[in-house]
Amino acid sequence: MAPTGKAGRYRGSVKEFPNFNASQDAEALYNAMKGFGSDKEAILDLITSRNNKQRIEISQAYKSLYGKDLIADLKRELTGKFERLIVGLMRPLAYFDAKEIKDALQGIGTDEKCLIEILASRTNQQIHNLVEAYRDAYERELEADVLGDTSGHFKKMLVVLLQGTREEDDVVSEDLVEQDAKDLLEAGDLKWGTDEAQFIYILGNRSKQHLRLVFDEYLKISGKPIEDSIRGELSGDIEKLMLAVVKCIRSTPEYFAERLYKAMKGLGTKDNTLIRIMVSRSEIDMLDIREVFRTKYEKSLHSMIKDDTSGEYKKALLKLCGGDDDAAGEFFPEAAQVAYRMWELSAVAKVELRGTVRPAADFNADGDAKVLRKAMKGLGTDEGAIIDVVTYRSNAQRQEILRTYKSHFGRDLMADLKSELSGSLAKLILGLMMTPAQFDAKQLKKAMEGAGTDENILIEILATRNNQEIQAINEAYRAAYHKSLEDALSSDTSGHFKRILVSLALGNRDEGGEDLTQAHEDAKKLSDVSSGDSTSLETRFLSILCTRSYPHLRRVFQEFIKMTNHDVAHTIRKHMSGDVRDAFVAIVRSVKDKPAFFADKLYDSMKGIGTDERTLTRIMVSRSEIDLLNIRRVFKDMHEKSLHHMIEKDTSGDYCKALLAICGGDD
Repeated sequence: MAPTGKAGRYRGSVKEFPNFNASQDAEALYNAMKGFGSDKEAILDLITSRNNKQRIEISQAYKSLYGKDLIADLKRELTGKFERLIVGLMRPLAYFDAKEIKDALQGIGTDEKCLIEILASRTNQQIHNLVEAYRDAYERELEADVLGDTSGHFKKMLVVLLQGTREEDDVVSEDLVEQDAKDLLEAGDLKWGTDEAQFIYILGNRSKQHLRLVFDEYLKISGKPIEDSIRGELSGDIEKLMLAVVKCIRSTPEYFAERLYKAMKGLGTKDNTLIRIMVSRSEIDMLDIREVFRTKYEKSLHSMIKDDTSGEYKKALLKLCGGDDDAAGEFFPEAAQVAYRMWELSAVAKVELRGTVRPAADFNADGDAKVLRKAMKGLGTDEGAIIDVVTYRSNAQRQEILRTYKSHFGRDLMADLKSELSGSLAKLILGLMMTPAQFDAKQLKKAMEGAGTDENILIEILATRNNQEIQAINEAYRAAYHKSLEDALSSDTSGHFKRILVSLALGNRDEGGEDLTQAHEDAKKLSDVSSGDSTSLETRFLSILCTRSYPHLRRVFQEFIKMTNHDVAHTIRKHMSGDVRDAFVAIVRSVKDKPAFFADKLYDSMKGIGTDERTLTRIMVSRSEIDLLNIRRVFKDMHEKSLHHMIEKDTSGDYCKALLAICGGDD
């Protein structure tokens, strides 16, 4: 029986082929592989347009008609990724999973990510079928092989999942929900060390419906999502496995959408992951995965496969994908729920923002001033000594060093640093020696001077700073450049973009909480795009996005999804353009998850060929004492590599050394 989603709808992309004739299809495949060469187009067209049950019948008919094994013939005629994909489609799902797990366990090293993906996402019945298929195919027990190839708490959780005994009762006890949430909190955040056994028992056995309510309760009593606690309390493979389980409990399609995106983004493609998901989900929930993919990444799965693969391999993947969701922002139920939940987590979570640079213990401004003077005196400069002092002191301590240096030596430390250092290192060290407001003011000035304006810098700074920070920037700008920031913005920008920046530069955003009645009214104003009057629309967005408090805007954006079945960012992209669109989207992203906004900007500054050192320096300096630790953790989660690792790989010399000191560690 084909899997169905909500309301009994079939959510796979591959459907049963009408008027199916196994013998005719077997003959067509035989002819496609007969003689010199093979007709790969005919093979992929036929196999990707039949469902798994029909493919099994074709294999049986092929053996009856020709006395040959169809999979063996396909392996002989096809090569590489295309062969792996087509052969994968010819196996029953349980045997496909068994083969993937066997490949993950054998040889040198274990592919833990494959084990995690399969065992965290399959239903009880799929797990039972997998265990039977593994025993049948390899005459071995899957549990024994997993025990022999893994260790510690990771092994224990895999064994629990392999039992396929997750509760399936939809009747949920409120008392047990509260108790489980409390037990998880006491096993992690409230305990010295972590009681992994409690996490394993609850996350490995309770029903999905029960656990979703547990996660909600956990958020209420702890002020943060369960994912944050797992990241803080666990590490390595057990952390990755637990996070995958939680993601699959919340939304299996969202989990696979994220895995697909990470398999294709950046340089190179993780083809094994791409093939495994496209094959295994094509008759289960590929339509839901597509919708969530478009919601989260603002591009269709179809377009990303098209851009990232080639040849017959690409054609076969696109057939399995089943269509291009080019109407961006049109949500179906699964995707709308994901978007709504993102705002719910953002609205309820009490995130503790933490920087990586903290005040040095036993601080001695006099001693530091002498170290810096010695590092710059005479021939040559001791860059290492400068880095060690400047990057391991808080900004307040650096300001004290500046004053002490002048009173001791009668010299301007900034001027000395400027004359002794050069290039990217000089910009980084001088940026750290300024107050945050002075640094931001200088970045804004540089963005507006000379030919052309760097609108991205104006947006990044003004869309992400709080009222107090904005007011300090205004004072620093006037003191340094003898002109108001508002006048500078007004003379260098125009139209609605100018109005947005001027509004943000006032530092006049409301700082109160949420008002649910007003949130409903605000969402109603934003949702009225029917008039086609973009001027009126942009004015309405400005009056709400630039003035309402962050807690209030989170509720506005939730109400917006309820009313329109769209995410507000999609509406902005659809109805606006240029700098106005970019400014409003930056505000929305900052409201939703500011560390994620900066993590993305840091990743973009280093990905591909070349490094945008200006952006990298600006963010590392400006966030070092605010939320760089949060940014680091989000960076690792979003991009599957640490910020430390990417800086180390993408920069060099003393600039790299200084950046890594500010980064504060490798996750």
